[in-house]
Amino acid sequence: MSEYPISDSDQEPEELAPMLLPLDSWHRDRGGRMVEFAGYMMPVQYEGIMAEHLWTRENAGLFDVSHMGQLLVSGEEGAQTDVEPALEAALPIDLSTLKLGAVRYSLLLDENGGILDDLMVARWPGGFYLVVNGATKWDDIGTLREYLPDDVTLNHLDDRALLALQGPKAFAALERVAEGEYPLSALTFMKGGRFTLGGVDAWISRSGYTGEDGFEISIPGDSAAEVADLLLSQPEVKPIGLGARDSLRLEAGLPLYGHDMDPDRGPVEAGLAFGINKRRRLEGGFPGAERVQRDFAEGTAQKRIGLKLEGRQAAREGAKVFHGEQEVGVVTSGGFSPSLQHPIAMAYVDAALAADGTALSIEIRGKKLDATVAAMPFVPNRYHR
Repeated sequence: MSEYPISDSDQEPEELAPMLLPLDSWHRDRGGRMVEFAGYMMPVQYEGIMAEHLWTRENAGLFDVSHMGQLLVSGEEGAQTDVEPALEAALPIDLSTLKLGAVRYSLLLDENGGILDDLMVARWPGGFYLVVNGATKWDDIGTLREYLPDDVTLNHLDDRALLALQGPKAFAALERVAEGEYPLSALTFMKGGRFTLGGVDAWISRSGYTGEDGFEISIPGDSAAEVADLLLSQPEVKPIGLGARDSLRLEAGLPLYGHDMDPDRGPVEAGLAFGINKRRRLEGGFPGAERVQRDFAEGTAQKRIGLKLEGRQAAREGAKVFHGEQEVGVVTSGGFSPSLQHPIAMAYVDAALAADGTALSIEIRGKKLDATVAAMPFVPNRYHR
């Protein structure tokens, strides 16, 4: 197993009260309504989900995503370790094309090719920086320790906070306060670099979970309030809660772990084949490769799709999907789209019915409501490429 420094905070808090993030009091002071999520107390909203959603689509929203796991994979000090092939043996990613500062989407799979998590990987000097989901980070750490060899070190950066600044005016707001060896404009989508924000060292990547242009900002936890205040002092920026984060990602067609993907689903079935490039598809050499290669070659029985619903009643997770009188799938995420002003959903349905425009129905409270398979994202992405 890989070396991993253990501290009290690294033990999964199975029977403990929800943990507090560095910005807990900051959220409360600004009217954040706190709820438990992924083992932490987090703000679900401030002034209302609809208003926060639309503000982010039109301006810039500041999200606290410090519950996410920030990990550093590197070689032992003084060891002649080649970290790249070790990480490629654990993840279905081609790291040979990942330049310094570049960021890429990847997946953590089990030995049967089921999805354990999705994550972001960036090349840092001497290693790789990973961001994993908060609800799965403890299991992810254990799985990666099992997959990685002894001469590779896995550090959980639990002393860092993570903020996301998202929206069409995020760049204008961040550019005023970010200083670095090169301008913020040098960062295009899925590229990152080191900057300072009000004198605080920060790793900033141009990425996010809303479909909008935006940035994810890793900073020391004890400087989180200082940086959050600096960003919130910009006229384009308001604090945004978990509720709007979920509705924004749904409009963007982005899956949520534990809902739209889980160990029972593989990458091809989940529509995440883009996370495995051609070389890795052909060569394999990662957990679950046999199933993944088979799914690429033969297809899958079901596929993840988008659905546009008639009327205004939203479909929720677990609602059954029908084609005529035949049950053909299940909704995994759903809600009312503030941008489109009608309900949308994601579901898994039989692959033969996954084409855009296919007429289906969803059973909600004993009634079947008309739905149509729709292309995702529901709202066009506005990444800065």
